[in-house]
Amino acid sequence: MGIHQKSATIDVAQVKALSKLEGDFLARKEARDIELANIIKGDDERLLLVIGPCSSDNEEAVLEYARRLAALQEEVKDKIFMVMRVYTAKPRTNGDGYKGLIHQPDTSKLPDLINGIAAVRNLHYRVITETGLTTADEMLYPSNLGLVDDLVSYHAIGARSVEDQEHRFVASGIDVPTGMKNPTSGNLNVMFNGLYAAQNGQNFIYNNAEVETDGNPLAHVILRGATNEHGENVPNYYYDNLIKAIDKYEKLGLANPFIVVDTNHDNSGKQYLDQIRIVRQTLINRDWNEKIKQYVRGFMIESYLEDGRQDNPEVFGKSITDPCLGWDKTEKMIREIHATLSYDSFEELLKK
Repeated sequence: MGIHQKSATIDVAQVKALSKLEGDFLARKEARDIELANIIKGDDERLLLVIGPCSSDNEEAVLEYARRLAALQEEVKDKIFMVMRVYTAKPRTNGDGYKGLIHQPDTSKLPDLINGIAAVRNLHYRVITETGLTTADEMLYPSNLGLVDDLVSYHAIGARSVEDQEHRFVASGIDVPTGMKNPTSGNLNVMFNGLYAAQNGQNFIYNNAEVETDGNPLAHVILRGATNEHGENVPNYYYDNLIKAIDKYEKLGLANPFIVVDTNHDNSGKQYLDQIRIVRQTLINRDWNEKIKQYVRGFMIESYLEDGRQDNPEVFGKSITDPCLGWDKTEKMIREIHATLSYDSFEELLKK
């Protein structure tokens, strides 16, 4: 067999003990997790922002971003609840490129996955304990879930993973909100089939044992746009797209209907500045249609300290994967969202 074991079998309990939440830190995370669950359920009307760098490649830059975001969260907490993207594993279609902190904890060195696991836990732990924020990550490898399940408050299932049965079934055993993206084809049926599987109990083999899950009623939809057969971006955040997604929710009768609009990826064509326009347009659509307002209650935004991207980690806080919105523009955008939500309608805000 062409798989060769390079390390001793990982002792998950030992790994978790290195960065375990206790006392006030644990209590604060649990309290914020309840708030987040209430937002997904519709018991809390605040808007959810899952926001932060495309990839968490530099610990100190990520922490600087987290400190700024935490301070802003306090200012806007009456209308907006933010979970910070601390994405530590990146999907790679052809296997090339930066695969995330878990693969390469030091971008100047070769992959080192054992130390990568420790680096991932340490980064989530530091963001939580040093800033009071809670974190989101992409569940790229379902078998790794147990290494971070006690730290991560929001899991995302990516466009290339949402069709995979193991991802769907493992998502059904997660007890925190899990966003499931539409596939790159844009096929909503694929996403909603995945969502149905995630919301219901499943039986399968996991970590070499037969398991059963309770189902995850907090699993929900993320609209991230699509790519057509010509390689062109096809956004799916427009008014008609939102209505179609809502209709799918209603026909399936799924629990806690909740839609997050991903403002980057194929919705923006990775034109990172367009994220601001997409947020504005979606807020207008919410204002025009009460049903859209009821269902579309979150944004996923790629944002870092500096605008854009770079090939090599030379500029502190600038993405080495997808281009991100810089901090100054991010702060302005969040304040604009807060101002918009503070008025009864978008027209009323414009009058001011």
